[in-house]
Amino acid sequence: MSDKDNKGSMTVAEAGRKGGETVRNERGREFYETIGRKGGATVKAERGRSFYEEIGRKGGETVKAERGAKFYEEIGKKGGDRVKATRGPNFYEEIGRKGGQKVKKLIEEGKRAARAAMATPEAEKPAAEAEAAPSTPATEEQEPQRE
Repeated sequence: MSDKDNKGSMTVAEAGRKGGETVRNERGREFYETIGRKGGATVKAERGRSFYEEIGRKGGETVKAERGAKFYEEIGKKGGDRVKATRGPNFYEEIGRKGGQKVKKLIEEGKRAARAAMATPEAEKPAAEAEAAPSTPATEEQEPQRE
């Protein structure tokens, strides 16, 4: 073949890039975002969430091997600085306080549930719960009974 025969031909990659640019220009960037979300939802439905966890872990290990653990420190700092610049320095205080309040609330609810369970006499507990109760002596995980 001579150069004359190849005039106007392009590689598959060039054709794909050109087609993608044409679609982007006609339909907009949002089109790709929409079909990406739909495709992701389909894959999640077919393969489950664990598939994404696995490929994310593998990708993270590859990046760590190529760029080192320091890379993650650098991008984390950049991201934190960007959030601080856009949301202000008080943002982290605010979300920390909200998180602390949520934890406090969950601890209080757990303590109330434990007190209620302790206050319920054995005869009033459902049969399945009474059967599931351990009948073995206290283990290291359980608190020793105080005299």
